[in-house]
Amino acid sequence: MSEAIFNPQVCHDHLYNTAPKALAFANQTDLPAWQNQLRRKLQELVGIMPEPTELNVRVDFAEEHERFFERRFVFQSEELCHVPCHLLIPKTGTGPYPLVICLQGHTTGMHISLGRTRYSGDERYLGGDRDFAIQAVNQGYAALTLEQRCFGERRDAQPEHVHRCQQGTMGALLLGRTMVGERVWDIKRAIDAVEAFPEVDHDRIACMGNSGGGTVTYYAACLEPRIRIAMPSCSVCTYKDSIGRIYHCTDNYIPGVYQYFEMGDLAGCIAPRPLVVVAGREDEIFPIGGVEENFAIIQQIYEAAGVPASCRLVVGDGGHRFYAEQGWEAFRELAGW
Repeated sequence: MSEAIFNPQVCHDHLYNTAPKALAFANQTDLPAWQNQLRRKLQELVGIMPEPTELNVRVDFAEEHERFFERRFVFQSEELCHVPCHLLIPKTGTGPYPLVICLQGHTTGMHISLGRTRYSGDERYLGGDRDFAIQAVNQGYAALTLEQRCFGERRDAQPEHVHRCQQGTMGALLLGRTMVGERVWDIKRAIDAVEAFPEVDHDRIACMGNSGGGTVTYYAACLEPRIRIAMPSCSVCTYKDSIGRIYHCTDNYIPGVYQYFEMGDLAGCIAPRPLVVVAGREDEIFPIGGVEENFAIIQQIYEAAGVPASCRLVVGDGGHRFYAEQGWEAFRELAGW
């Protein structure tokens, strides 16, 4: 008998290397048919989606700032589920404006995108170019922040020592859902809700975010065609090199996904729409080697779709953060807005 192996990671690593990945990109002769299969399977894997309800959009307040107008509003995403948002409109007088949906990662909430503190210790999140909504307005875009499930105002009543996403994610799994699916649903409904605001150009909608916000950005772009360009940061990496081997929060996981595809293969759900992937060369939880391997798959897909210039990898010389100057330069070039 060979030497006994007790570490389950060894078994899992072998399974990652031998997983069938039945829908992985392989220079498909019928690209549209493969893309449709990919979307259907991803939709199935992210679980049961909620039933739509009336949006019941309610504006809580409106304020004027030096460079933008701000509206705080709330909409209903599903029964017994409401989503607080802040919409920023530039004061340039050239609307309607393209809209950038700005998603925070594992911080204390959407106020970080607004460059604001709300809870004790928030100062540690304000670095790393995380004030996404302010950046978007400064670029001349409208910006929408929405509170993602389990964060900020939507955090549940678990004790402080419990990670803020844990219970909500596990509860979703009990119901045949995933937290990824629930958050994507909220983004879909947010796009419906902003139709109430004429200052927004509803044909030019983008989504961006860092870390967990980048993860949801990527899946939302896969499942919501109204997102015309996506800019996920520090999140798009091979499963086997990131969430498969390094500790990550449970809300990053989709059961059974590796039986069908790597994360890069899912760019087939986005192409030919533009995609900017941002990464940190020193990111310890989304290693650059896995990012580059993943992006090589993305490049092949965009080449097959006839738009090789519509995907871009931006690598910053640092760790797990957004790289605003490089990211927005690539975004503007690919979006053309």
